[in-house]
Formats: sequence, structure tokens, C-alpha cells
Amino acid sequence: MMAMGRTPLLAEWEFGSHANYVTAGQSPLEKVLQNGLLYPVFQPIANLADGAIHAHEALIRGPQGTALHTPDALLRAAAQEALGFDFELACVVSALKTWGQLRAPGRLYVNMSAAVLTQLFTSRGRDELLDLISNLGVLSRMLVLEITEHERVDDMDALAAVVQEVRSAGISLALDDFGDGRSSLRLWSQLKPEVVKIDKYFTKDISEHGDKLKTIQALQQIAAIFGTELVAEGIETQEDLRVLRDLGINYGQGYFLGHPDRTPLQHLGTDAQRTLAERQIVVFPELSRAKAGGHLRSLALVHAPTVTTDSTNDALAAHFLAAPSLHAIAMLEEDRPVAIINRAQFMNEYSKLYYREVWGRRSCSVNANFRPRLIERDHSVDELVGILTSEDQRYLSDGFIVTENGRYVGLGTGDQLVRSVTETRIEAARHANPLTFLPGNIPISQHMERLLRKDVRFVACYADLNNFKPFNDYYGYWRGDEMIRLIAQVCMEHCDSQLDFLGHVGGDDFILLFQSPDWRVRCERIVLDFNTRAMGMYDEAVRAVGGIEAEDRHGVHRFFPLTTVSIGAVAIDGSRFSRAEDVANLAALAKHDAKQARAGVYERQV
Repeated sequence: MMAMGRTPLLAEWEFGSHANYVTAGQSPLEKVLQNGLLYPVFQPIANLADGAIHAHEALIRGPQGTALHTPDALLRAAAQEALGFDFELACVVSALKTWGQLRAPGRLYVNMSAAVLTQLFTSRGRDELLDLISNLGVLSRMLVLEITEHERVDDMDALAAVVQEVRSAGISLALDDFGDGRSSLRLWSQLKPEVVKIDKYFTKDISEHGDKLKTIQALQQIAAIFGTELVAEGIETQEDLRVLRDLGINYGQGYFLGHPDRTPLQHLGTDAQRTLAERQIVVFPELSRAKAGGHLRSLALVHAPTVTTDSTNDALAAHFLAAPSLHAIAMLEEDRPVAIINRAQFMNEYSKLYYREVWGRRSCSVNANFRPRLIERDHSVDELVGILTSEDQRYLSDGFIVTENGRYVGLGTGDQLVRSVTETRIEAARHANPLTFLPGNIPISQHMERLLRKDVRFVACYADLNNFKPFNDYYGYWRGDEMIRLIAQVCMEHCDSQLDFLGHVGGDDFILLFQSPDWRVRCERIVLDFNTRAMGMYDEAVRAVGGIEAEDRHGVHRFFPLTTVSIGAVAIDGSRFSRAEDVANLAALAKHDAKQARAGVYERQV
């Protein structure tokens, strides 16, 4: 290993083309570069599986107490003074030199733009770069060049060739700030970096945004295809760290894990270590709305013959007689639909006395509806609900014409539309209940499975309303819906949003999966709070007598007390179960026991 003193080669690398500047007329940034006043700070990158320090990223700073101290100020000055290459080169040398002197363990991430990386290899070459790294006491296999792409890469092929040279030297590559609008999927695909760092936009407040969680899950799928490790940037809260940990993100970086410092961190702080070591799993945020409906493309279309304005009524009748089940026929001008003709209406006219003799050879357009409903094939089924509620009910009897890029492809029927919308609504409700917007059956099962896979101890609770049907029958569905929303709201208020999962099975049935150790106290508060607030949904006269007179399920008229809630609970040892279905069945039995015992909270022993 060569001595760490300043060699002529090192001096040239440190100061770039400004090594021989005279001091007169120099800009502030030129003086900083000339005098070697840049220095690095190091922010840790942690392994989210075991809490170990995986690496550090070198971040540059200017002289303290000056206008050029912050990275943003330095970057602005470099751009204004056209010193981009020299500034970046000085940053890299400063980071490598300090890291070599510190002899810190782990890998080092160093930022460099694609343009400077390409220019560096073109002008200096691979061997000179390796000599510099070695002279500074850094092992090339412990170095990760982090591509910071602030501008479009003009020559992707040239950059890819340079990246191959980088890898041949044992240096790894990372793609920085993926998803910020500058780092593209093509960069990821063509360069195939060993590491991709997810922009902090997607990690900030991820514990509250289901759409961000879904985005990162999509990035995980891409990373699996390319064999890439992911680093989540910008982790600033315990809540966000929990979500990223349970998503299975490899590595993380952010203030909650460690601030940039001139001395590399050896261990994570107590709060971060405790969070990563937790046995509990976090409750993932759900999307704020029900899952979007299916597309018309998935529906079976009616491929029917067509007519034009030149077609006669006799020709149209022949089409209908040849296809007895055909409900309508579209009229086209070339391949563009302009009208629809209803079978029942036309055949009713065509069968009248003397109609064929008088009108048979005339244009069939006299029977056409020139205001048909045209639907593009890629439209969501949900967007077709307007047909069902339209004042012009011909859309239900005529059906609709399906187009693709404006061209006719087939017909759809009103019955088919009703069935498809209904099926879409049912499927959506399995993901998110449309009344409370709480997770439905599928997310409930998925969360149970996550708990079981991690062998977590938790308490499965099944909440059900007592005497809800008489209330709903007496006051109507509108107030019944308000009662269901009330129990949902009360449960949310008394659950820990990070530890306790709340799902809506349907109707007045709810599932609560508690990891909070004080689950019983929370359940008792739910019972007390709901029972008190539910009384306010009855009229004063009903409250005065303590219930209502109504028919039971067998049609017998009797007295029903005010609506209350029962919660059946069962403690689950995740290591003893493998199927969510078994847990759900036990919770349902616990609910039955609670209602039979007329208890607010009842724990069933397993």
C-alpha cells in the first residue's frame, strides 16, 4: 500500500483542472476546491432484518459557517460556475480519502452523476481509477458508486459500457432516488444495478398511505426479476420503519436509523434496534377506496351482424330471424357505429299487416335509435353504472355498443351489465367494505396469514351487535347503516393503528386481531363506549322503556332490548396454527359463546 501523503496524481484528482489556479479572481467555490475545504459526513444504511450497519453513504459538506456549507448551496454554485466535473471529482476524492483514513468497516456509497462517471472513465481510464482507490486505502469491492441522475442520460449505451468497466473493477453500482421522476425504469433495466434506492417520497408516511405501500410492493417484484437489493431512503419515524421492515425491504436509511456524522456509526440507536427486534407485525395501511372494478374487456361480448343506412327492413328482419336470441343490431357507417335497432320494437312493427309490402324494401334507419350508448372496451365496469340509472331506459333494453378506438367490436346486453356490475361490487367488498371502508375478507385473511407466518402471539376477536335486526327493521336501513358505522368508528378509536387490525366481515360482524397486550381493556372500552353511544340512536320514548316491540326472525312479536355489542375473544399462538381459516372459525365460536353468555367480552379457551 502506498503512503497516504499527497502524491502528484492525488493532487490532480483532488483539484481537477484547477490544480494550478492562482488565487486572484477565484470564486468562493474555486477557493474551496483549491484549498481542499470539502469534507464528508457519513449516514448509515442499516440491514432491516437484523439491525446491523450494512454500509454508509458519504455526503459532502463545505466549510462550516459559510454560505457553501450545505450540499444544495454547493450544487448551485457548481452549476452556476460550470464547475460540475471538478466539484464532483473533489467530492469523490474527499469521501474516499477520509474513509480510508478512518478504516471503518462495511461498504461505502459514493455519489456520482452518470455524466461525470462516463467522462471520468473516458479521460482517466479504469486502471487509474483503481490506483486512486487503492492509494486512498479503500477496497474496490467495498465501494458502491451511487448514480445520482439529475438530468436525462443522453447516451445510455455509452453509460452501460462504462458500468461494465466499473463492475470488472469489483465496484458495485446503485441507482439513487428511484421514482423521483429522473431515475427511469430503463436505467434499472439496462444497467442492472446491484442496489436501487427508493426515493423518500414513497417511504415518507408510508404507514398512512396504502397507495405508497402498493407502489413499493410493485418495486419489490421488479427487484426480484433483476436480482436487485432495495434500500428505502428517508425513514424518519418508527411507524414507517415498521411497515418497511414487514414488507421485507432489505436495507433502510434515514434520520430514525442515524443522522449523517463525521464519524461512522457502529451500532443503531436503541429506538431503532428495539423497533427492528419487535416480534409483533405492523398493520399495513389499506387503499383509501374500494378496489377498482373490472374492465369491459373481460366480458363476453355479443358478436352480431351489422347493417348500414342502405340496408332494407327485409334484410334486417332476415338477420333477426336467423338469430332468435339476438337482442339488437348495430348500424354502421364504414366501421363506426351510428345507431342501434332494438329487436322487439322492430319485429313488432315488421309483423304488422302490410308493413312488409309498404316498408320492406325501404331503409331500416326509420327504426333506429341514433343516440346509442357507445362504450370503449377499456372502460371500467363501474363507469357503466350510469346506464342503469339513466332516465332513458332504452339503454337497458337496447343494451350498448362496444367500441375499440372508436371502431365497432360487438354488443353488450342490459342483463349482462347488471350482472357484471353486481359481481364487481361483490368482489370489491371482499377487499374493502363499501359501508365502512374497512378491510374485507381477503385483507383479513392475508393479515392473519402474516401473523401465523411470523409465529406471533395475538388475540382474535369477533364483534357482533345484539338486537341489531329489530333496530334496522324498526328505523330503516339508513339508521341501521349509521349504527354499523358507529361500531366501526368506536373500534377504530380503541385500537392501536400500528398493532391492531380491524376488519369488516359484513353486516354487523367485525374482526379485531390484537397484538396490544392490553387487548381486554381495549375490548371493554369498546363495549362500554358503543353501548353508551348507541342509546343516542334511539328515540327518547324507546330509551325510556329500554327497547322496542318488533317481530323476531320467526314472525313472533316481542320486546327487544337496546342494541349492544358482544365480543368473543380467543388467544392464538401463531406457532400452533398454519391456516387463517382455523383462526377465523375459533373467533366465530368465541362470538357465539359471548352472545350465549350475554357477556360484553368473553374469552374462549383453546
